[in-house]
Amino acid sequence: MKITRLLIREDDLTSKRVADFLREHLDEMYANTPAQSVHALDLEALRSPEVTFWSAWEADDLLGCGALKALDARSGEIKSMRTAERHRSRGVASKILDHIIDAARQRDYHCLNLETGSMPEFAAARALYLGYGFEYRGPFASYTDDPNSVFMTMKL
Repeated sequence: MKITRLLIREDDLTSKRVADFLREHLDEMYANTPAQSVHALDLEALRSPEVTFWSAWEADDLLGCGALKALDARSGEIKSMRTAERHRSRGVASKILDHIIDAARQRDYHCLNLETGSMPEFAAARALYLGYGFEYRGPFASYTDDPNSVFMTMKL
């Protein structure tokens, strides 16, 4: 079923529902990825000044989230992209990604980067990003080569 009314809003990360949603995200990352390769941000890290976090809602239902971390004046990194399991395949991730890309363009970023998993559990995420024109690249920022990670970039 397609989304009828999706509201994406900047979130102050004070809601218990959002905190629980992010805890599920981290739990899933640790279940699918060796601990040393988990790069998902926890609640406190998402509250840092260089990160803007958005939550996606349909009425009172939390469908997903995503964040944009400033790397420098000309580039950003996508963080914490997640869709609630029962809302997957409804276009939620695409709507959030569109929102993040628009925000990056408004900030006059020249490129947008991301890290995601290399395992089969992350195949849908990689396909989404490739479909938007992201390309594979080497590690960026403080990342290092890791067989469990895939790094991607998109010129804006």
